[in-house]
Amino acid sequence: MTDLFAAVDLGGTKIAAMLADASGQVVAQKTIPTRAHEGPAAVLDRTADLVQELAAQAGRSPVALGMGLPGLVDLPNGVVRFLPNLPTHWRDVPARAQLSARIGCPVYLLNDVRLAALGELVFGHGRSVGTMAFFAIGTGIGGGVVIDGRLRLGRLGAAGELGHQTILPDGPRCGCGSTGCLETLASGPAITAEGVRLLLSGQAPALHRLVDGRPEQVTPAKMAQAAAEGDQAVREALTRAATYLGIGIANVVTILHPELVVLGGGVAGIGSLLFDTVRAVVPARVGMFPADDVRIEPSLLGPQAGLWGGIALAQRRGEV
Repeated sequence: MTDLFAAVDLGGTKIAAMLADASGQVVAQKTIPTRAHEGPAAVLDRTADLVQELAAQAGRSPVALGMGLPGLVDLPNGVVRFLPNLPTHWRDVPARAQLSARIGCPVYLLNDVRLAALGELVFGHGRSVGTMAFFAIGTGIGGGVVIDGRLRLGRLGAAGELGHQTILPDGPRCGCGSTGCLETLASGPAITAEGVRLLLSGQAPALHRLVDGRPEQVTPAKMAQAAAEGDQAVREALTRAATYLGIGIANVVTILHPELVVLGGGVAGIGSLLFDTVRAVVPARVGMFPADDVRIEPSLLGPQAGLWGGIALAQRRGEV
């Protein structure tokens, strides 16, 4: 009987967990609400309970667990230093020790987007390349960088914050404290805010019909649908955001010249308008060498990339 490996992807609203064997065959999987307002200790207890529930279903326990968290993680010590988007006090939380004691196996932690990049490297499009950049475009824009077949983490495990490169120096204020970051221009909330503005100003009749006039129903996906149905102002807004994203990707391509750029996260799901624009902008913006050979692809693993990264991290015993 082959070893079982566990993965957990901890988010602000849900905790996803999965068990898989050494061949990558999924044995059990489940998602539960995070209930982050209950605090770190309760969330970690519920995470351990979830993994143990899956182990009971499988009839055996995992030999290692890989876990992604949405913030800064002290990798050598297994301590969560800061989770900015969870509503309670996640500072200096010894998550590895708490989970390992409950689950009874080694636990390896990583930033959630870096973990998704690892998943794409090991189980997705990255299997055939040596150099890759991964962009996760959702509530924010995160990333991961692969060089010579290895995920590069930097001194603090924070390398790859691709969404916090400056695109417009005098642009919108970013949550990181800077201005004009890529995240402020091409993330889900940035795109949605522009859609709401167009809706309220009467410039988006198709979008108005799709969301029944309700601003809270506007999403990048609804905007893409409205653009396809003839909303020119919405199309221009999406093209502008995709152009900013293309500039950010071109910057990374100029620095790394990767074989592959993978776009994940919910915004990547809006489809051809995004990808067609990005694929046009990148080679036009990279002037020092031909960039036409850089593949730009949607994530093969989609929203499961983080879980597959957790399986890879567990299988590799924390080595990335």
